[in-house]
Amino acid sequence: MRVLIQRVHEAHVKVNHVIVGEIQSGLLVFVGIEESDTNDDIEWISGKIVNLRIFDDGSQVPNLSLKDTAGAILLISQFTLHALTKKGNRPSYIRAARPENALKIYEQLVRQLEMDLQQKIHTGIFGAHMDVSLINNGPITIWIDSKNKE
Repeated sequence: MRVLIQRVHEAHVKVNHVIVGEIQSGLLVFVGIEESDTNDDIEWISGKIVNLRIFDDGSQVPNLSLKDTAGAILLISQFTLHALTKKGNRPSYIRAARPENALKIYEQLVRQLEMDLQQKIHTGIFGAHMDVSLINNGPITIWIDSKNKE
């Protein structure tokens, strides 16, 4: 499982010109799911997301987590995070999970994040063409891969 996390002042996602998910201060999280992802990947990624200390404390030091700030999450499925680009110019998405499997894992991740953060997780619509808008805060953008836990 791969996530691309962006600290935001605000973010929203539209499907067919209608906002289906939006947050104010918090994290916009794009998630790419692999066939090999398990509950361990879900729990590890969720823990990382909610506990990352990337929000400023009173001294303007990034020392607080999403839990500490009561910030929100907007979670967007994005299979293209698993693009392989070594050969040619057309990315291959062979590592990305099939939609029916990815949807189950995505829904499990939403539930895990809600449990870990103790609040509703805002989402796009899985598999839909989405228009995502954000105002990045920092900017702070972090890439995490559950298969590379260094």
